[in-house]
Amino acid sequence: MDSNNNINTNTTGNTNSKTNSNANKANNNINSNTNSNTNNNTTNTNDDTNTNSNSNSNNKFDNTVYETKVIKKPNSLYDEFSRKGESFTKVTHYCAGCGHGILHKLIGEAMDELEIQDRAVMISPVGCAVFGYYYFNCGNVQTAHGRAPAVGTGISRAEDNAIVMSYQGDGDLASIGLNETIQAANRGEKLAVFFVNNTVYGMTGGQMAPTTLIGEITVTSQSGRDPNFTGFPMHMCELLDNLKAPVFIERVSLADVKSIRKTKIAVKKALRIQKEGKGYCFIEVLSPCPTNLRQDAEGAEKFIKEQMEKEFPVKRFRDLSKEREKVERGSSDFSIESLDNIFNIDRENPIETKIDPEFKPVNIKIAGFGGQGVLSAGLTLAQAACNDGKNVSWYPSYGPEQRGGTSNCSVVISGDVIGSPVVDKCDVLIALNRLALEKFTPYIKDKGIILYDSRVGDFEIDKLDNFEVIKDKEIKLIPVPALDIANSLGNPKAFNTAIIGTLMEIGAIISEDAYKEGIKEIFSSKPKLIQLNIDVLEAGAKWMREHLDDYL
Repeated sequence: MDSNNNINTNTTGNTNSKTNSNANKANNNINSNTNSNTNNNTTNTNDDTNTNSNSNSNNKFDNTVYETKVIKKPNSLYDEFSRKGESFTKVTHYCAGCGHGILHKLIGEAMDELEIQDRAVMISPVGCAVFGYYYFNCGNVQTAHGRAPAVGTGISRAEDNAIVMSYQGDGDLASIGLNETIQAANRGEKLAVFFVNNTVYGMTGGQMAPTTLIGEITVTSQSGRDPNFTGFPMHMCELLDNLKAPVFIERVSLADVKSIRKTKIAVKKALRIQKEGKGYCFIEVLSPCPTNLRQDAEGAEKFIKEQMEKEFPVKRFRDLSKEREKVERGSSDFSIESLDNIFNIDRENPIETKIDPEFKPVNIKIAGFGGQGVLSAGLTLAQAACNDGKNVSWYPSYGPEQRGGTSNCSVVISGDVIGSPVVDKCDVLIALNRLALEKFTPYIKDKGIILYDSRVGDFEIDKLDNFEVIKDKEIKLIPVPALDIANSLGNPKAFNTAIIGTLMEIGAIISEDAYKEGIKEIFSSKPKLIQLNIDVLEAGAKWMREHLDDYL
């Protein structure tokens, strides 16, 4: 035989002797060890055969157990990467010498060893590893740039048994996703975060990153990073170590074999903590980017060990895994019964919607300043229509101001299904100030009605800048002394209800009882205000009856 093979086999059996047989022929070296629990002598024999075997004189190997170790990809990584497409299904998309492939394998091995593959979810946002779902044989979610911690939080809280991993680069985590990272760590979310720090934006061509070293030349720092201009490198482990919630924080390296072995230990530790449900873990991995940094294997190793590790010391910052207990969060109850209780829905006596094709849709716009009761007036009207068996929608729009900002809402009341809650053209406009009156008057329909607070003063519709769009329309303008009506009953804040009362009197849109039931529903949490608002509603209707001939 001309072959030159080395085969190692471990055999364990119940034999009565320990025998080593060596045959050296045709350059074949086959070593076989047989172990027993006896203290018999060891003998060496040589023969002229091409195969060496260990056996006793009686050839008793019936109960022998052979243990074979197969070196292969972890089960948590796909054997073939079919999601890449038809070509190159055996190799990753990463550059030669990149650290991502090494870290992928370490994570996959740890998943196998901890037997968590069926519970694992890998989140890979925008970056070189965005195609992580090509390789990881587990649950996978791709997210927007920097949003992995937010998505991971949602998954972890919705699926309490899930083991959630976030795999992010320095441009993603330490830049656009910095706030999400800090907030998730501060909450102690059940996440294992793998932060790949290679000091550059790898995917986009080697631009300066938050972790770029002082003086390091990149595409966007041609003279080297200047701290006076772009600040100092971001130290994420040190930053997160100031927070109380994280369980495990460590910085590791992929510089050489020894460093990789230590990285494997940290990776497995972080995933074990997730398996135990104890909380947030952060692993920063110093990784090579030979393509963008224009380094060979030796240069990449030297750069990590002599420059990166000087700026970013490799160390374990925190390990509270023994002290921390499993994180137990209460589960949310989204059952129909629970939601009905929150929103006071009575399913035993539901309000039946009546389909009435003859009742044409009425589009109402209510507008004013924030704090004037614009939205609550719309809600009262919508609830009243609902109680009356109509189809109804309520659509609010308001600025960020708590008081004084613009605010409006659209209410559509219909005898049939409502296609859209948006009111572009309104049949009724209720304006609580001049700004709202001038803004929305041009959107009134022909034969429309405008009810406005009389404190606005004189309003000449033909003086509007865009009067041309409504000059041929027949519009009813009714100034309502709403504040005076409300004040007369000692309830000035209910002036918005006074205007709703005038609307109740003008048109046969909704019954009076439905209006009153609407007030009871809206103010159910403030029972003292119910009768006060009903009184103001009736007073507004009374004022309108007394002045119908003046305006209609």
